[in-house]
Amino acid sequence: MTHNPVPWFEIYVQDIERAKRFYESVLQVKLEKLNAPIGEMWAFPMDIDHFGAGGSLVRMKGVASGGNSVLVYFACEDCAVEAARIVEAGGTIRQDKMSIGEHGFIVIATDSEGNSFGLHSMPANRQAGGGA
Repeated sequence: MTHNPVPWFEIYVQDIERAKRFYESVLQVKLEKLNAPIGEMWAFPMDIDHFGAGGSLVRMKGVASGGNSVLVYFACEDCAVEAARIVEAGGTIRQDKMSIGEHGFIVIATDSEGNSFGLHSMPANRQAGGGA
């Protein structure tokens, strides 16, 4: 395989405005409306020249939110910072910030639409390429 295995993700929602407010508040980003023939889509900020996958919130008739079995992790400087915004934005914390050893730290949460998602950060000395 000569490319990343996941080029895109979609988070299905019922109330697109509520979901936009949730993710914009927790991640401190601005989502951008996409012209999509399949439904209403709002994309997360992305840079196709860098590692990782772009993605969007999607509201599509007949597709329910919640109960999904795929977990999307959002990259953070310190996942505790974004986690501190989750409850006020209408979500819940399922797993507080915890170490995953040499792979950094994670938080697992539920958004305003019932979708599970994760936050991931590396120790400060690894973020800038400073080794283990």
